[in-house]
Amino acid sequence: MSTLELKRETIPSWRRLSLFAVTWPILVDSVLRMMLGTADVFMLSRLSDGVAGAVGLANEMIAFCIMMFGFVGIGTSVAVSQYLGAGRPETASRISALAITMNFLFGLLVSLLLVGFSGQWMRLLNLNPAQIDIVNSYLKLIGGFIWVEALSYAISSVIRASGRTRDVMFVTLGVNIIHVCGNFLLIFGHLGFPAWGVTGAAVSTVGDRLLGLAVLFVFLYRRSPSPIRLKDYVTFDKLHMKQILGVGLPAAGEHLAWQSQHMTIMGFINIIGQQALSAHVYIYNISAYFMALSMAIGMGTEIIVGQMVGAGEIREAYHRLLKSLRISIALTAGLVGFAALFRYQLMGLFTENPEIIAMGAGIFLLSIILEPGRVFNLVVINSLRAAGTPVFPC
Repeated sequence: MSTLELKRETIPSWRRLSLFAVTWPILVDSVLRMMLGTADVFMLSRLSDGVAGAVGLANEMIAFCIMMFGFVGIGTSVAVSQYLGAGRPETASRISALAITMNFLFGLLVSLLLVGFSGQWMRLLNLNPAQIDIVNSYLKLIGGFIWVEALSYAISSVIRASGRTRDVMFVTLGVNIIHVCGNFLLIFGHLGFPAWGVTGAAVSTVGDRLLGLAVLFVFLYRRSPSPIRLKDYVTFDKLHMKQILGVGLPAAGEHLAWQSQHMTIMGFINIIGQQALSAHVYIYNISAYFMALSMAIGMGTEIIVGQMVGAGEIREAYHRLLKSLRISIALTAGLVGFAALFRYQLMGLFTENPEIIAMGAGIFLLSIILEPGRVFNLVVINSLRAAGTPVFPC
């Protein structure tokens, strides 16, 4: 081993991580993931605003489920980061395997609930019967394979926790390219493919997610700091489960509270009418990109803070949080303010209906107030979890 390599080995893992190097792949990955749902809404809006609104509502339900998968992913990311920071890669690999199994089982349960009760969920949100008929098969098909996203979430959390955020980004990029091509072929029936409309979007989504999962498994085994054995997937160590759930369950409570109030608002919007639903779906798909930057900085800070805490560098972790918070608030405020100037043009990307555009543009201005506050929550809460205090945010 050369002198340079020996010197690098003696440097703590958290000192080799910079916020920018960790965050930018997470940001790109987050934007690309959001584009999966946006691509469906954008392309289906060419059929009608009603179809796009119904599919957008279904995608928000799916996003709710994916967010709940994060309770294992968050706990795993914190535990793996801390063990890597403490120089214990074997334990980190054991926890990784356990987390993947836990999320797979949870994903199967959610798949059964979505397939068995898709119509009931739509009626609970006051979606009108015509739109339920349009979107029911879409929700059942994607919901039946939601366990794929549960597995992907767990594996991505493990890979990111080791600082290899670019691997996940490249997988998501490939998934997006395949998804857009699949939508082009199966929604509109180009190049001799059947024009399946809404069902075509669902088939495209399921297919690209399966491919993405296969590639993530390859990266998991190539990048793991310590080999994962097959028996690790079926070894339910109580201490490791407690570590994952000790962070994950409070995070799940927080996510459930936030998303439940969001879905309740959706129910009221559906009562107002189809145009209100379409305006909301379009605004949601635009504003999600504002959150991407602060989410990425929050996740990047969580990884670094977790490794700092694992190495016992509490003061360094505190100063890292404050610096990340200043950066994220400044960047997000600038981005939202700039986008607000072009709110009518942004709404016009999805629809030509002047009433929907005017309605959405008015709502858009509220993002100037909302997003800086959301940034504070995302960055601080992620850091609190990484420091081992997940109950307070909940």
